Amino acid sequence: MAANMSPKKNEMPTQAPEVRARNFDEVALGYDEATAIDEAKRCLNCKNMPCVSGCPVKIHIPAFIAKVAEGDFDGAYEIITRTSSLPAVCGRVCPQELQCESKCVRGIKGEPVGIGRLERFVADRHNAKADVVVDKPESNGHRVAVIGSGPSGLTCAGDLAKRGYSVTVFEALHVAGGVLVYGIPEFRLPKSIVAREIEGLKAMGVTISTNMIIGKTLSIDELLEDGFEAVFIGSGAGLPRFMGIPGENLRGVYSANEFLTRVNLMKAYREDSATPIMRAKKVAVVGGGNVAMDAARSALRLGAEKVYIVYRRSESELPARREEVEHAMEEGIEFLFLTNPIEILEGEDGSVCGMRCEEMELGEPDASGRRRAVAIEGSEFVLEVDCAVMSIGTSPNPLIKSTTDGLETQKWGGIIADEETGLTSRTAVYAGGDAVTGAATVILAMGAGKNAAEAIDKYIMSK
Repeated sequence: MAANMSPKKNEMPTQAPEVRARNFDEVALGYDEATAIDEAKRCLNCKNMPCVSGCPVKIHIPAFIAKVAEGDFDGAYEIITRTSSLPAVCGRVCPQELQCESKCVRGIKGEPVGIGRLERFVADRHNAKADVVVDKPESNGHRVAVIGSGPSGLTCAGDLAKRGYSVTVFEALHVAGGVLVYGIPEFRLPKSIVAREIEGLKAMGVTISTNMIIGKTLSIDELLEDGFEAVFIGSGAGLPRFMGIPGENLRGVYSANEFLTRVNLMKAYREDSATPIMRAKKVAVVGGGNVAMDAARSALRLGAEKVYIVYRRSESELPARREEVEHAMEEGIEFLFLTNPIEILEGEDGSVCGMRCEEMELGEPDASGRRRAVAIEGSEFVLEVDCAVMSIGTSPNPLIKSTTDGLETQKWGGIIADEETGLTSRTAVYAGGDAVTGAATVILAMGAGKNAAEAIDKYIMSK
């Protein structure tokens, strides 16, 4: 089989920017079979597999890509799902450029192999089949509870189900999926794909119990008393932060969490939606991460004439994925770098009429290693907007901590858990994902869920 020595990866086909900016359909359209095979042939099948070291769930990347190159797409899917419970999700939202693809040898003198694009292709092709049958593992007679149906919870549940455990996932919202359904927009991750992945877990025997707020409906102690032999906490970080500046309580100011939940989970962008959302003309989104990009691009699709990203550092320090930044720029979103809001202004009707900002410059590095943003004296100006979305981070919900004796947490709210196993200060209680680390990536949360599932299995089997 002849290798493809092109220094560039095959382009991902997308909707044109001027078209996609006004719809919620998926932006990236995916590879076809010929393109996937051609891209797979760029892989050198390295013996030491550096790409695998960059994957938090340890997918055997060269092996699955070799199957794609041969046209054996079913074989590729089987290899991926040995270690990953959510391949169609990961293929879309994982920051491969910082993980597996950053280790790819082809990236030394050119672009790395499009590992994420190939994973997406394989998963989508599998999911398009109507006759897929999932084998339900034989029960081992043991029960485990999982709190939260986001990426860490679903991964932990899936890995335990494969080992024969009876797993019940408790979800506070009315739909399973966690941040995958309330946080990530349809144009990046169609909700039908998340639902399909969850149906696969259900077919393996995982029970999903929605509208169950652990800490209110049931406590962790009650779960353990009810016969669950271990509990995994994967409740995420859904508590929004604000800047504490004047005007943040005005009508027309949203946290990014609320804004995106209304759009994504409650489908506020549809004409028949019962969930209200402000369809503003000029929107300012404060922050520079992936969530800020999602909020800004959603505001544009809701009909805004002008959308700004207001970020206090420079473009080179944006924490968002480069691909998401480029897509936002292509769609016409304006980036105001080295700009910091100091007040949200109130109009005559009590709603937002503008945002007072100050220009910044970069000073000495702060504790995080990034250069500190310092205000320039006399640089204040007013940005004319009628809606503001604050996207400056989130914290874990304190409910579980406040209702669970002996569960140690960080000062900022994160649950203290062993980095390798996820074990908390409570026996038989494990935790992982954003509930431990604060807001991070989907794949890191999945890795934590995977590690915890292995630790839970060892704990229960050793008793």
